[in-house]
Amino acid sequence: MQQESDHCSPRLKRVILHLDMDAFFAAIEVRENPALRGKPVIVGHRGRRGVVSTCSYEARRFGVHSALPSVTAERLCPEAIWLPVRMKIYSVVSGRIREILQEVSPVVEPVSIDEAFIDLTGISKDFAAARRTGEFLKKEIFDQEKLTSSVGIAPNKFLAKVASDLDKPDGMVILSRQDLSRKLWPLPIDRLWGVGRKTAGALRKAGWNTILDLLNAPRKDLQKVVGSGLADHLLSLARGKDDRPVENGREAKSISEERTYSEDLRDPDRIHREMLARAAGVARSLRDEGLRARTVHLKIRTGDFTTWTRSRTLVAPTNRLEEILAAAGDLYREKIRLGGKGIRLLGIGVSHLREERRGEQIPLFTDPARDLEERVARAEDAVRRRFGEDAVTRAALLGRSRGFPHRE
Repeated sequence: MQQESDHCSPRLKRVILHLDMDAFFAAIEVRENPALRGKPVIVGHRGRRGVVSTCSYEARRFGVHSALPSVTAERLCPEAIWLPVRMKIYSVVSGRIREILQEVSPVVEPVSIDEAFIDLTGISKDFAAARRTGEFLKKEIFDQEKLTSSVGIAPNKFLAKVASDLDKPDGMVILSRQDLSRKLWPLPIDRLWGVGRKTAGALRKAGWNTILDLLNAPRKDLQKVVGSGLADHLLSLARGKDDRPVENGREAKSISEERTYSEDLRDPDRIHREMLARAAGVARSLRDEGLRARTVHLKIRTGDFTTWTRSRTLVAPTNRLEEILAAAGDLYREKIRLGGKGIRLLGIGVSHLREERRGEQIPLFTDPARDLEERVARAEDAVRRRFGEDAVTRAALLGRSRGFPHRE
């Protein structure tokens, strides 16, 4: 790689690294089953309502990509191997990778399950030193997890993110301000944050296809198309400016699980089992993160896309499946009126999160049933960590249930 002129500049103020795992879900599946190596693998839900969660690079050569409708992916790559999403496994691996990142800097901002920003300002004196840090991270992740990642290094978050996408998979790119004309400006306009499909279409209709086109456009013309605020934002990014800080340990504002079904749910027992599965996943995520939640949310969408989102605030924060499921069940019975329609999408989530504190005062009079449920949950978590996600499950998820539980 050609050395950028400001790699060792004493005026360099910020050094930001963005690490992005390569085809994360699919890569984990290939790691778990080496027979899949070199084959087009799609992780997601098949059928007319399914979408691609992610896919291997072999599948991407056929035009498959994340968020693509499954029916389109099946048409583009009929020989693909489809696998279901196993979020719990991916989350465990993500947690271990985050620990590796925190070895090099205390300021790590997870963006999603498979990417994060790291502020190396004051740790790496220049981009050359940051490159060595990036190489260390890539090697540690590969040695420990047998997964590849791509790294971008730049003076701000936007440029670091762009850089990590320039040489995937297993890439390492430095993007300095001196490189803007060569590496940033030729890129399509939708590489700018804030340009979605609709905005990109409007900009292209106006004759602006690349970031350089946008820079050369009269500002008043750009404002007519996207408005004054967005125009200023896009021009600032196009000039390589982004002053947002890396937010250390950004806390999740909510945790949720939802599923879209190939056939609408109508059977009450099946609906209950699906709610149980979603609530169990949310409760495990809370416990894995050492969190409790105060508010439970229920999301229901019918086949005609009518959507209900209802919530209930609990008396005390919880990470117990039973309490989350009971609140969701109450919301379903009291707030949802399907009118004979089936359920296309069902989701359960929680918000108003707080950390569990080991030093919290223990109530004078404890609830034996609640204590037992918490001990059982901790035992289940221990079994899953040792033997895998499928080692233990609820009996109701194996067959017919008895309907929604009632509060005692």
